[in-house]
Amino acid sequence: MDLTDISEELDHIEGQISDIFRALSNGFQKLEKIKDSNRRSRQLEELTGKLRECKRLIKEFERVMKEEEIRNTHDTNKRLNEKKQSMIKELNSYVALKKQHASENKRLDLFDGPDGGDVFAEENVLLASSMTNQQLMDTGHRMMDETDQAIERSKKAVEETVNVGAETAASLKAQTEQMSRIVNELDSIHFSIKKASQLVKEIGRQVATDRCIMGMLFLIVIGVITIIIVKLVHPNNKDIRDIPGLAPPANRKLL
Repeated sequence: MDLTDISEELDHIEGQISDIFRALSNGFQKLEKIKDSNRRSRQLEELTGKLRECKRLIKEFERVMKEEEIRNTHDTNKRLNEKKQSMIKELNSYVALKKQHASENKRLDLFDGPDGGDVFAEENVLLASSMTNQQLMDTGHRMMDETDQAIERSKKAVEETVNVGAETAASLKAQTEQMSRIVNELDSIHFSIKKASQLVKEIGRQVATDRCIMGMLFLIVIGVITIIIVKLVHPNNKDIRDIPGLAPPANRKLL
């Protein structure tokens, strides 16, 4: 539909909307090839901004269309309204595609933010106005299925987290018991080393005492041997006392 003959302003707005639709198409095709979650999030944010701008332009298109409605014929107004509905449907298809990718990326809906709920509500109104009852029912069922799937994924994530927590707790308990046993063994080793040290000291003292005794006995034996040798060499030396049991026999007179 060529809007040049109807309204230059509407034609200009429609051209901007077409450019955004092309950018959205290319952006979602690019998003399909992105695997990194952070890059996917940035791409979704960029696409969300284009969706917001497209919605704003459609509302601007509708405003200008209503201002010029009186000057246009009934057939022209009908064609303009059909054009608006067509743009709304295309916008809503990209909105649904964006929600699908946001769900797959396990992130919060990027429309949820300051005034995000109002934007989403307005887009739902646009969507509902251009859909039949059967389409509304199908969309509702699809959204319920997506919600059930998201709940199941959340349940699995919670179960996995609980299992990991239980395994971690069991591992920590086992490690704590092992550390306790090691500490007890170290205490036993320390006590044994202390007792052994005391025993070595006692043995050392006994050995020192025994050496002193042996030394004294050795000196006594040496002294006795020396006296015996001197006595034998100088038997008449009066300065040397006789050793008991070794004194020479007394001279006996013959009767």
